[in-house]
Amino acid sequence: MGREERAASGEDRNQDQSELLEEVTRYRRDLHRIPELDDNLPETTAYVRSVLAGLNCELTEPCPSALAAFFDFGRAETVAVRADMDALPICEKTGAAYASTHAGCMHACGHDGHMAMALACVTWVDRVRRRALGEGGSAGAAPLPRNVVVVFQPAEETTGGAQRICASGVFERYRVSRIFGMHLWPDLPAGTLASRPGALLARSSETTVTFSGMSAHIARWREGRDALGAAARFVVGSKWLARKLEQSEPMAQRFGRLEAGTVRNAVAGTARVEGSLRVFSDAMFARAQDEIRALAQTAADEEGCSCTVSFSEGYPPVVNDEALWREAAEVLDGLAEVPEPLLIAEDFSFYQQRIPGLFMLLGTGTGTPLHADAFDFDERVLLAGVKAYRQLLSA
Repeated sequence: MGREERAASGEDRNQDQSELLEEVTRYRRDLHRIPELDDNLPETTAYVRSVLAGLNCELTEPCPSALAAFFDFGRAETVAVRADMDALPICEKTGAAYASTHAGCMHACGHDGHMAMALACVTWVDRVRRRALGEGGSAGAAPLPRNVVVVFQPAEETTGGAQRICASGVFERYRVSRIFGMHLWPDLPAGTLASRPGALLARSSETTVTFSGMSAHIARWREGRDALGAAARFVVGSKWLARKLEQSEPMAQRFGRLEAGTVRNAVAGTARVEGSLRVFSDAMFARAQDEIRALAQTAADEEGCSCTVSFSEGYPPVVNDEALWREAAEVLDGLAEVPEPLLIAEDFSFYQQRIPGLFMLLGTGTGTPLHADAFDFDERVLLAGVKAYRQLLSA
C-alpha cells in the first residue's frame, strides 16, 4: 500500500468521533421512524436519495426500489458495500422517542443501522474524493486504491432483493471485484466485529409435506386412511433423521406447523406439515431432500396415504471468500472469528455467487433477539462498523 493509500486508511482527517456519532445517529433514527416493507420503500429510498444527491457520485437505480452510489477514483477495480433497506411487519414496543410512525411496521432487524453506517461511509468517501482531487485535480490522483460503489437494496427479508441487484448488471458495469456487508448481532458484545472464512450463514429452504388419505367417522376408522397419523409419524421421524444428518455436517430440519382434519371425531383426510431446512452445502441440501422424501413416503405407506414433498429454493448459504477474510483480519482491529456457522439465512449470499464477498456481524450487546418488537441498540456501536468500512475501502 502506497503513501496515498496509507493516508486514506486512517480516521477521517477532520471529523471527530462526536460529529460522526451525531451523523450516524441522525440517519439511523430518521430511518427508524419510517419503516417500509419488501419492495415498497418510497419514503426510505427518498431519504437515502436526499443524502446521496448532495455527493459527488453517479447515482443510479439498478432495479426498482434500489439505489447505487458510484464514486470514481479512476481505478481499474471497484469495491462494493451493501446495505439493506426493508423492515418487518411488527408492531414496535420499544417506547423510544424515535419509534416507528408506520403502524404495524418496524426496523426490528437492524437494517436502519445498516443504512446509517453505509450513509456515513459514503459521506466519508465523498470527502476523501473531494479533498484528493482539489481544484482542477484528476481522478487518478485520488488516494483510495479502488473505486467505490455503495448499494442500497430492497426485500432482504422477503424475496431476495440482492438477486435482482445482481441481475441488473451493476457489478459488471462498475467492474466490482469484491463486496462487503454487515449485520447487527445482539449476541456479540457491543462494538465487536466477527466473521469467519468459508461458510458463515445457512441456506434456507421452506419445506412442505402434504399427506392425502380418506376421511371416515371415528366409529368406522378402519374405512379411513389417516393423514394425521401419517403426519405424526413423519414429524417424529424427522427429529431422528435430523440427528443422523447432523453427524455429517452442521444442518437443521425442524417443523413448526401441522394442520390436519376438520373435526375431532373423524379420521383426517388431509394433513399438511410446514418447516424449514437449513444447510451449508449443496451436497447436504441434496441428501436432506432425498432423505426427507423417503421418510415422508414411508410414513404415508404405513397409513395407506399418499404424499407430496416440496422445497423452496430459498437463499444460498453465505460463504465468505477466504482471501478476503485473511485481508480483513490483517486490516481490521480486533476482528473475531465465529467458531462455527450459524443457521440463519441472508440474501447477501447472492452477491457472493457473483463476486468474492465478506459478510460480518457487528455486536450490539443487547441480547434482545432480532425480529423482536423490543429490539433496539445504542448507536455508538455503529461507529465500529463505519470504522471497519473505512479501513476495508482503504486497504
